[in-house]
Amino acid sequence: MITIKPFRAWRPEPARAPQVACVPYDVISTSEARELAEGLPESFLHVIRPEINFPEGTDEHSDEVYAAGAEKLKEMCSSGLLVQEEAPALYVYRLVWKGRAQTGLFTCVSVTDYDNDLILKHELTRPDKEDDRTRHIREQEAHAEPVMLTCGETDEITRLLSEAQTDSPLFDFTAPDGVQHTIWKQPAEGPLKDAFSGLNALYVADGHHRCKSASRLVEHKVATNPGHTGNEAYNFFPAVIFPKNQMEILAYNRVIHQADDAAFARFKQELSLQPVTDPVPQQKGTVCAYYGGSWYSFRLPVEANAGPVGVLDAARLQQFVFEPYFGIGNPRTDANISFIGGIRGTAELEKLVDSGKAAVGFSVYPTSIQELMDVSDAGLLMPPKSTWFEPKLRSGLLVHRF
Repeated sequence: MITIKPFRAWRPEPARAPQVACVPYDVISTSEARELAEGLPESFLHVIRPEINFPEGTDEHSDEVYAAGAEKLKEMCSSGLLVQEEAPALYVYRLVWKGRAQTGLFTCVSVTDYDNDLILKHELTRPDKEDDRTRHIREQEAHAEPVMLTCGETDEITRLLSEAQTDSPLFDFTAPDGVQHTIWKQPAEGPLKDAFSGLNALYVADGHHRCKSASRLVEHKVATNPGHTGNEAYNFFPAVIFPKNQMEILAYNRVIHQADDAAFARFKQELSLQPVTDPVPQQKGTVCAYYGGSWYSFRLPVEANAGPVGVLDAARLQQFVFEPYFGIGNPRTDANISFIGGIRGTAELEKLVDSGKAAVGFSVYPTSIQELMDVSDAGLLMPPKSTWFEPKLRSGLLVHRF
């Protein structure tokens, strides 16, 4: 059984929500964050990316930067820019992008569920990123941003999420990127909580480092709080849970920075690359490669009894292409490969190759949500950068302070 924890969110007044809300910390660089926050003193980027308020070149992991983020959050709350709900509540959060809607439950979930694998992972976390987010959480005494989880759908959950959308929303605005964000406040107790509490498992979609950092925070609290009970607010972190039929995964494309003509010629011949005009693969197992100003298509080999990870296109691409032809042994650490989120499209691959910043671009077919769940259920891990979820949640709308 999953723990669903209503919470007393800190939030902007509805009219100010568009100015406060921002993209998640991990989808933009410091320079991009600085540009997005220009002229927007109320933007939540000043909390989650506080280095933007320091001179360029400032170490984003310095004590001063972490302290500035914490101070900015306190200022937002003390000034009334963010106000706290009078009582715990749940929320229904809908995103609409390019005519497609996805709706889920905004709540707090349990670190214990995460530690006990009721909230399942599919990706390795990096210690340096864990350190960074854990420090932010500790300094701010808040989980400032929600993670994105997914779950199996049920008729009851579908019905309840639909019914919630007939009420007047708390927030309803369209962000500069064209995504409409609508949130409805819901009672803390009732059928909605019961329906999600009855699930057997949740799956991390976006936010592995925030999940792990929430767990590390509890480890710290257990060691430093003699009266720790496990019921304190810091034992729970905010998440939006979307049924799997609501989710969309875009491709996570790749580029190789250095590749000689001989290696590509051997790859082209042995995997029977064919010239194409459409650079977007139309089915699983098909990959398109951009080299020398032209697009080619090829089919990935299949290994018998490969298991839930081995059947993934990202794993097959590494096994049958990147390592044997381009010498990439570990895509997590090899500087010769970079990953390009599908939101940037194949034009970004062409731009990188044509400019000489990359040698070959690879346009891949998206991983399915069922593949993600199959890997997680098996207790295994996906190759790095296997999924790119879109649209993204906005940060700063419902903040969990403890």
